[in-house]
Amino acid sequence: MKIEIRLFATFREGRFKKEVWELPEGTKVIDVLQRLKINPEEVAILLVNGLDGTPEQVLNDGDYISLFPPVGGG
Repeated sequence: MKIEIRLFATFREGRFKKEVWELPEGTKVIDVLQRLKINPEEVAILLVNGLDGTPEQVLNDGDYISLFPPVGGG
């Protein structure tokens, strides 16, 4: 199945902005995070198809994941 992964802010550093990956059926969001070497606790916003997602959520063909780190500033 094909999944689009969208990274934002510091998650893009040394990675990419947007990629499509071919993944096996039954893949969970946590599997993608592990492959990206992103600790789930470092993710402030996790969206699957624009809706709130969870690390344990099973992905389906055509899904897209958006990952946002905590944002700071002043």
